[in-house]
Amino acid sequence: MTTVFGTLDHVLLMAPGPSPVAANVLEAMSLPTLGHLDPDCIKVMDAMQEQLRAICKTRNAVTFPISGTGSAGMEACFVNLVEPGDNVLIVNNGLFCSRMIEVASRLGAQVDTVESPWGTPIAVDAVKQQLAQKPYKILAVVHAETSTGVNNPVAELGALVKGGDTLFLVDSVAGLGGVDVQVDGWGIDAFYSGSQKCLSTPPGLAPASFSEAAMEAMARRKHKVPNWYLDVSLIRKYWEGSPRAYHHTAPINMYYGLHQAMDNLLAEGLEAAFARHQAMHLRLKEGMGKIGFTPYVTQGAAPQVNLFVPPDGVDANALRARLRKEHNIEVAGGLGALAGKVLRIGIMGEGAREEPVDRLLSAVGACL
Repeated sequence: MTTVFGTLDHVLLMAPGPSPVAANVLEAMSLPTLGHLDPDCIKVMDAMQEQLRAICKTRNAVTFPISGTGSAGMEACFVNLVEPGDNVLIVNNGLFCSRMIEVASRLGAQVDTVESPWGTPIAVDAVKQQLAQKPYKILAVVHAETSTGVNNPVAELGALVKGGDTLFLVDSVAGLGGVDVQVDGWGIDAFYSGSQKCLSTPPGLAPASFSEAAMEAMARRKHKVPNWYLDVSLIRKYWEGSPRAYHHTAPINMYYGLHQAMDNLLAEGLEAAFARHQAMHLRLKEGMGKIGFTPYVTQGAAPQVNLFVPPDGVDANALRARLRKEHNIEVAGGLGALAGKVLRIGIMGEGAREEPVDRLLSAVGACL
């Protein structure tokens, strides 16, 4: 029996994740695998932590990638901080906010929400009013909502609870590396992202960071963390100290890839990378506008996640199918209530460059 690798297409990934992967990242991932406690593996892990602190703009000691995709990062943050009966406030304006609500509810939290229509950022004043109603252990928000293409005002929301007893939990799976993230400056206590978006690494790791206040909250738990694999108090012993304590068999070659991808990003410079994402967002927006597409988001648009409403008479799903079949380009469709109504296009990492953007615009024009 033979493999199917020879029959696979080389697809340009222009959906909001996974994003295109640089050649040197793929090359790094092909290096020989090391054992998870090998001294050279530990060197890679230590270097990754320093890189993550720089990209997240944090000094948090507990900063490392969770072994799993961005959803594992979400689960890790909630499962370590939430106990039954805890009051949790979650802002809700998209699918991934709704997933936060589901995870917190399963852990027995008393969940309240502040709602905003899909495609609009959360109103800071509404969150402020809800915070005044009762004490909350956690305020949680999705920074870059992949389902809608909105960047929520995380800095302003963090200011509402900074210096208080409420922990601030932030999902920036679709933001980190493409737009500014300031874990310390914004008062974030529990943070997670994903390797496959603006960091341009294959799916499989969830960069995470926890403040001292978050770690103290974990230490005060009345019950053990109900998920052994994602127990941060155990995982951190693998990432710090000497000797290191085995927790789980780490995805070593994924570490190689993320290490190289973060080196690429830091070599370019964070501000330069943010400017590149913004410039390519504007290039895409202008080009799509010329062929009749309308931006779905009018306020708080995320440069890295772009939603477009097709011109009259154009079926979004049929267009996606033609792009994949005839041009080997992947874009995403709408989620939830937006299914079949929009195209979702990622301007992420290696995809936030002129060549892939122009190739996509040419292909869309050809399909029309």
